[in-house]
Amino acid sequence: MKMYQIFIMSLLLMAVSCTLDKTDYESEINTAVPDHYEFKEATTVNKDGYTISIETLNGTFYQGYNEIRLKITDSQKNENINVSDVTFLPIMTKADGSKTSCPYQYNLDYKPDGKYYSGYSVFTDKSSTMASWKIYLSFRVNNKIYTVNKDLTVNDQSNKNLNMSSFTGNDGEQYYIALISPQKPKVAENKLVAGIYKYNKPSVSTGTFPDPSQFSYSEVKGYTLQLDPRMPEPSMGNHSSPNNQDLKQGNDSLYHGVVNYTMTGNWTLNFILLNQNGKIIKGTKVSTDFTPGVPGAKSELFIDTLF
Repeated sequence: MKMYQIFIMSLLLMAVSCTLDKTDYESEINTAVPDHYEFKEATTVNKDGYTISIETLNGTFYQGYNEIRLKITDSQKNENINVSDVTFLPIMTKADGSKTSCPYQYNLDYKPDGKYYSGYSVFTDKSSTMASWKIYLSFRVNNKIYTVNKDLTVNDQSNKNLNMSSFTGNDGEQYYIALISPQKPKVAENKLVAGIYKYNKPSVSTGTFPDPSQFSYSEVKGYTLQLDPRMPEPSMGNHSSPNNQDLKQGNDSLYHGVVNYTMTGNWTLNFILLNQNGKIIKGTKVSTDFTPGVPGAKSELFIDTLF
């Protein structure tokens, strides 16, 4: 009987804590993390009579995944022109002068409906005194190739639902996981979308800077990202939720799954990344024990979210 009473009191305490946390988290998300579904110009540059404009969500480059839309127009006529072979290369310079990049799409795809070139960039660091970003662009007009570069500012990602993780896998390769959707989850089953990328170690350079072969990344093919979402706050006991689905690659090369958020608050997406042969690249299983009053244990591979 005494154990039953303790159990009931624990449940009541957790229910009260959940209610308080829910109110706080809803207030924070509604004021600090607005939705960004509109593409706006983030930067522009002129070159030999052409204007190159890059649009992003909210007109801002963020740390993490960024869909980009590039338009090239005649500067005088303000008309779209017939161009081809449009390329995009972001490079970060560190304080010591060394250069690196991030997962990105080098050859952009033309979208005739919107008359723009589409791609993405997963900026691994925000701009600071320790890291500065520059993009290198090229395009062809009437068999002539034009090149241009532009400094840009990468901002901190305030929306934790769009966080990312970089890590060295058990195979010695460098990997990146970037959350793409949902921007603003609901207390429900949410479609979870992520990009998974790998750094391609360069061979001997055969070109002049910026040689894209020295800054090469690829979309990981045919992997599985096992998902175990949990609430790590001590008051939550590291509990999980039902009906979650592991992330698998779709036709768009992104990874799609389902995360079921049963209440607002802090959630940790615990992952195990498996390659095509089912071998663990990174990640560990999380205990299913209910641990009220203790911060929840996390996988070796995880991303924290908040809504």
